[in-house]
Amino acid sequence: MEHNVLTEETDPFCLDQADAVALLAGAPWGRYAVVGDSLSAGTGDPTLGYRDQGWSDRVAGVLRSVRPDLDYLNVSENGATTAKTLEKQAARMLEFSPDLLHLPCGANDIVRRRPNFGEIERTLRQMYDLAKGTGALLTTFTLGRAYVVPVFPDWPERIATVNEIVRGLAAEYGALVVDMWDHPINDRDNLLSADGIHFSTSGQAVMAAEMVKKLAESFGTDK
Repeated sequence: MEHNVLTEETDPFCLDQADAVALLAGAPWGRYAVVGDSLSAGTGDPTLGYRDQGWSDRVAGVLRSVRPDLDYLNVSENGATTAKTLEKQAARMLEFSPDLLHLPCGANDIVRRRPNFGEIERTLRQMYDLAKGTGALLTTFTLGRAYVVPVFPDWPERIATVNEIVRGLAAEYGALVVDMWDHPINDRDNLLSADGIHFSTSGQAVMAAEMVKKLAESFGTDK
C-alpha cells in the first residue's frame, strides 16, 4: 500500500510537535510513569521518514515541552507479563508517585498454549487496584489486529478477548483507552517490525499522536 511513501510530516495520523504541544497546553501532570512490556516501552524497528523513537518517549517529550519540570519514569521490559510487571516494576512505580500512569494490556499474557482469561483478568485487576491507589490518571492501549502470532490459529480471538477485558477494567477504574484494535494503520504494509509483532516507528508515531489527543480530551483542551 503505502510502503515508505508517507513520512512523519505527511502522515495524516501523526501530529507535529507544535500541534501536540498546543493540544496539551495546560496539562496538569508533572510525574509521568510507564510500566509493562515492549508495547509500553515503545519497542519497534525504524521506519524511513519517521523519527526513531517509541510512543512513550514521544509523549514524554510533548509533556516536557509543556511542563519543563516533568519527571518521567519508564520501567517497562520486553517480554514482561502482567504478573512480572507487578512483581518487578510495581515497587518503583509506587515509589515514584505518578500523577499520570500508563499500564500494559496483557499482550504477553496470551502468548501461551492455553491462556486462562479468568486468571489474566484477575492479574490485570490487581495491577489496576495498585495503580488506582497512586491517584494517577491511568492510560492503556488495546492491541491492534495487525499484531499476529501465526502459531496460534485462534490468535484474533485471543486479542479480541483480552481487549474486552482491558476495556471493561478501564471503564471500571476510569482509565483512558487508546483503542488501536481497528485503527486504519493496521492495514499498512510497513506497520510491523521485522519480528512481525511490534509496531515500527511509523506506528509508534501514530500511537503517540492518539495518546496525545486522548490526554487532551481528558482535560478539555481538544481542538
